[in-house]
Amino acid sequence: MLRKSFLVASLAAALSASALAQVKNTNTNTNTAKPATTGRRQTTAAKKPSATGDAAEARAVREAFDSLVDGIRRADADAVMKLYWNSPQLVLFNNNGSVTKTWEQAHSNRQSLYAKVKDVKLDVRDVRVKTLGPGASIVTCLWEQSQTADGQPERATGRLTLVYQKVGADWKIVHAHTSPDHPSPSNLLPSETTNGADSATKPPAKP
Repeated sequence: MLRKSFLVASLAAALSASALAQVKNTNTNTNTAKPATTGRRQTTAAKKPSATGDAAEARAVREAFDSLVDGIRRADADAVMKLYWNSPQLVLFNNNGSVTKTWEQAHSNRQSLYAKVKDVKLDVRDVRVKTLGPGASIVTCLWEQSQTADGQPERATGRLTLVYQKVGADWKIVHAHTSPDHPSPSNLLPSETTNGADSATKPPAKP
């Protein structure tokens, strides 16, 4: 009887030890388990236009425009036309109302014109450069030009809009629109010559 009681006690002690070991093992696994990681959404701030970059582009466009003015003053057709987009798609709206298409035709026209003019004086004012985004800008200005053509003095004033595009590393004129600032009333709608309309028939203010 005593031996039987001893065996029962020993079995009970063994079961208790086993249960205790399982509890410790469970606690150990719970404590050492790594917490689940929650992936963080990576957000990239949208790039804003750089004011410094815009200013640099505006300066480069203004330099290209100044080169154009210098070439016209020297009546140098090659110097002027290298500033234009050399493409069959080039379209120019001229001061006399005509339209010139293709770089080749524009170059030929310049050569013919500059062969008979001299003493060219060109003044530009109210020059404004507006960047339209990466690689695109417009330049607007008022101009006054005098010259001698075939021995006769000439003078004209007008407005100019140039569309610039960056082609490779250079800024090129891809479109030009020149118009007189004193258009003939016969070419205007009657509503455009009345008071309150755009001052199309008024002379430009002197700088």
